[in-house]
Amino acid sequence: MTEKKPEPFQFKASDVQVHKRETVFKGFFRMDKLWLTHPRFDGTSMPEFTRELFVRGDATCVLPYDPVRDEVVLLEQFRLGAIGRDQSPWLLELVAGMNEQGENPEDVGHREAEEEAGLSFTRLEKICEYLVSPGGTTELVYLYAGQVSTENAGGLYGLDHEHEDIRAHVFSAEGACAMISDGRINNAAAIIAIQWLKLNRDRLRREWGQL
Repeated sequence: MTEKKPEPFQFKASDVQVHKRETVFKGFFRMDKLWLTHPRFDGTSMPEFTRELFVRGDATCVLPYDPVRDEVVLLEQFRLGAIGRDQSPWLLELVAGMNEQGENPEDVGHREAEEEAGLSFTRLEKICEYLVSPGGTTELVYLYAGQVSTENAGGLYGLDHEHEDIRAHVFSAEGACAMISDGRINNAAAIIAIQWLKLNRDRLRREWGQL
């Protein structure tokens, strides 16, 4: 008889023992240090070890899509984390914002669309939720596609008191896909959303617009 292979997800959050936790930095972001143990797959226990954890709130990202004109809106802005790479630190991204305490992700999407791109979504469709980099940060992203008209889209946006400087660009859906293929778009939220659009584009044009 063939031995049954183990199923995934045999462990739960309650199997992790956090013996100590302290905040080691608090500025624009927060960093905690944890001392912890957890069970191992072979049935033994992991010796106590330490990890630093980037404590960051959840975020909402939305890909604005016009099903009639078959166009998307992407935002160009400076990103500190891209400094030191062999590329420009000005990236093309989705409409995005941090979720405030008690805020609905869809409300965040509507608010950020107005602030960052002067857009108004007529509907939102959820794509997925995903952990950004669970090896080191708590952040989870709620990802959506949003219906807009791109007829008058584009221009300069952002809130001065948040040091935002944003240029909204309009691209064809095909053009956005091409920028993933050649590496000009290389951030996770935009890649996931545009790839999802590629798979769902015909349906959205039927349901949201007119072919």
